Amino acid sequence: MDAEDRKAHWENIYSTKALSEVSWYQPTPETSIRLIGETCVSKEAKIIDVGGGDSFLVDHLLELGYTNLTVLDISSTALERAKKRLGKKATLVKWVISDITKFEANEIYDVWHDRAAFHFLTAANEIKDYTIKLNSYTNETAHLIIGTFSKEGPTKCSGIEITQYSETSLQEVFTQDWEQTKNLNVFHRTPFKTEQAFVFSVFSKRG
Repeated sequence: MDAEDRKAHWENIYSTKALSEVSWYQPTPETSIRLIGETCVSKEAKIIDVGGGDSFLVDHLLELGYTNLTVLDISSTALERAKKRLGKKATLVKWVISDITKFEANEIYDVWHDRAAFHFLTAANEIKDYTIKLNSYTNETAHLIIGTFSKEGPTKCSGIEITQYSETSLQEVFTQDWEQTKNLNVFHRTPFKTEQAFVFSVFSKRG
């Protein structure tokens, strides 16, 4: 799926489904919150949530006192929903509408978090573009926190194919520039009472 089709797909999803009607709905994204905290970055650190959509992660990070947050998503509808939910607090966040493979930034980030976008990239050139963006827009001591569907997880999400990963295959993608420091197998319970298997990996950038 090319970037234009991908954007149309997600705009349609966010325009037709309520927050609790999507499988990734998570009122408290506990794993992501904990792993970001474990990086021990300062509350002023630059953190980007890639594919954040209308996720509640940004709400919780604001409550925890983080002050330099960016949420990126391909869907403008998703980001507008998140901003509406946050109200006045939305002004404390930087919102970026972009396909991650086309992303251009004026920032260099300390933490790159992605629970939603990477596993939707199924072509080798898209994965390469992603890693180029990741390496270009993170500093030399940055942390990468990435959650994907695992080998035991679904092969499709929201009607489109994904790429499943294991901790080993994630390491193979990023190992040239990043050192894998932690792995977790996590089961996400959807609003439909089903479980989805995820693998989360944490990496430190090789200086």
